[in-house]
Amino acid sequence: MSWHAFLIAAVVMMLRNSILAVALLASTTIAFNGHHGSTFVSTSPATHKALQMSGGDTVPEVKSPPALYEGAVAAGAAKAAGSWSKIFKLGIASGAHIGFGSYLAITVGGACPGIAQNNPGLQKIIFGAFGLPFGLIMTLVTGGELFTGNTALVTAAVMEGKATIKDLVKSWTSSYIGNFVGSLILAYLAFKSGTLGNAPASVAIATAKCSLDFGTAFVRGILCNWLVCMAVYMASGCSSMAGKMTAVWFPISAFVALGLDHSVANMFIIPLGMMRGAEITLGQMFVKNLIPVTLGNIVGGAVMCMMPYGISHGKWFKKE
Repeated sequence: MSWHAFLIAAVVMMLRNSILAVALLASTTIAFNGHHGSTFVSTSPATHKALQMSGGDTVPEVKSPPALYEGAVAAGAAKAAGSWSKIFKLGIASGAHIGFGSYLAITVGGACPGIAQNNPGLQKIIFGAFGLPFGLIMTLVTGGELFTGNTALVTAAVMEGKATIKDLVKSWTSSYIGNFVGSLILAYLAFKSGTLGNAPASVAIATAKCSLDFGTAFVRGILCNWLVCMAVYMASGCSSMAGKMTAVWFPISAFVALGLDHSVANMFIIPLGMMRGAEITLGQMFVKNLIPVTLGNIVGGAVMCMMPYGISHGKWFKKE
């Protein structure tokens, strides 16, 4: 067996074992959570209340679709109620978390030139699976403020009358700036760490992202945040850590593998590429990438992800 074949087999085995580990953890959690068998069921709010009163399972593993939407609205209202300062500070943490995810993706998936040449599909899977999912998991579990997720959650709260347009502007603006600061801090630390060696991935990726036309970057932003906000939305309906991890893992690894654009991840990737020699100006970073991608992310989160559930389970565009 050649070393290329051996490496590919090893990576496939790691991916398989990672997925099996998540599934096993989820099944173990399910087995021990309930008194009456599996709790990995969808229950209505009325059923949930009845279970609590009867002393049965107190928390369903996965909320019903209407309850999931109600929870998303409540989460959005809570985020909207935060102060500028609080959202900004938690935004810095989330920017660093997503930066860590991008850092890992570049270090692992971005350092497989042989696989990229001989098996580009496998390299894309590696690039997507190892990195961004863990960055979003850190943000969701610790209660960070991520601009891309807020485009869905806070918008839902506004549409349901639980927050105001002023709250939405505060949430989006302060989280975006905080994410940018956190991403820049992490990019500088990654650059100074010396862990990327001579690998050209960060420069190549940053250059490619700033070479897109406005429309292409905009559409990639829509598709990306549609998946990201679905991950956030589904994870908010899971009561266990295993459930949240599973909900996040697949949509996030998918958007990275598909080559879509996440504004906060790009806040790390492009500056890092610039620090490592990419011939990109600040104007190009914003005009060619961050502005169109950010606008696309807003459409992806507020319209593509959240609006269908607001129309179905909420009162979007409905008269009182």
